[in-house]
Amino acid sequence: MNADQLLDSAKQRAKNSGLPYAGALTPEEAYAVLQQHPHAQLVDVRTRAEWAWVGRVSDAVEIEMMSFSTGRPNPQFVEELQQKVKKDSVVLFLCRSGARSHNAATLATQAGYAESYNILEGFEGDCDEKGHRNTVGGWRAAGLPWSQS
Repeated sequence: MNADQLLDSAKQRAKNSGLPYAGALTPEEAYAVLQQHPHAQLVDVRTRAEWAWVGRVSDAVEIEMMSFSTGRPNPQFVEELQQKVKKDSVVLFLCRSGARSHNAATLATQAGYAESYNILEGFEGDCDEKGHRNTVGGWRAAGLPWSQS
């Protein structure tokens, strides 16, 4: 599928699930949109510690949704987003497992980012039967590009 078809599918998924933002994409779909759509931007909302210790996606805009040092929401999240990402962009939000990115897509939509999408499963996916991540869903388990310090 091309980027427009993937976004249409993501919009239908959001509509079917009653999501408050434009759409929801699997990691593979998100990567394809990033490769094909000229105005798509990945925003990674994990913490600085996660970027440093768990891994990064190159070219992602990094804005903490929750502060690592305090564990509290970043009160400047929307302001930082507005400084780094144009409102007419297709914005794909990524976190560890899809929860913070859900909240980020919701906040972005409320701030006027009409094309806000959550990346389902996140960077690390869900825990497996042993309580470990990176084997069940997620960006890394899908074999998509990332790097680690």
